[in-house]
Amino acid sequence: MLELAILGFLGEGPLHGYELRTRISQLAGYARPVSDGSLYPAINRLERAGLLTRQREPGAAAAPRHTLSLTEAGRDELRRRLREPAELDVTDQNRFFTLLAFLGQLADPAAQAAVLQRRLDFLNQPASFFYTGDRPQRAADQADRFRRGMLVMAAAISRAERAWLREAIAELREQAG
Repeated sequence: MLELAILGFLGEGPLHGYELRTRISQLAGYARPVSDGSLYPAINRLERAGLLTRQREPGAAAAPRHTLSLTEAGRDELRRRLREPAELDVTDQNRFFTLLAFLGQLADPAAQAAVLQRRLDFLNQPASFFYTGDRPQRAADQADRFRRGMLVMAAAISRAERAWLREAIAELREQAG
């Protein structure tokens, strides 16, 4: 998720490290704060792989700042990750939202629709936070009010997401002709 977010934000244009960290933190939200200890090693890995470059600039105060930019190989890698996301990028909600935040950078509506279809197919499978054997439990199966609340909220979110996905897929397929 972190590497995709770095590539995605840099795909929108060059950024200073601090700006990049701020945008990633805002995207990840309260659930997954981004530390310098994870961000800068990821930036270094992407730089060593030739996917981004770092330009040193004089800082406003005394410290120099680095502007990060994608290379053409970085743009290709971003498009590949968007077109062919890993299974976990489709099945994990936080990772999927990161993917969704940058899917507009993939110019092919048919490829965008294919990614959304993978998510819809996943959501259409029976699932729950709680199981009896192999059978997913529903809210009505739960005596515990808090677990029942989890299931009620998850079902509502899932219904809304599936409705949006069906609408977006239809529009993208129409654009693709």
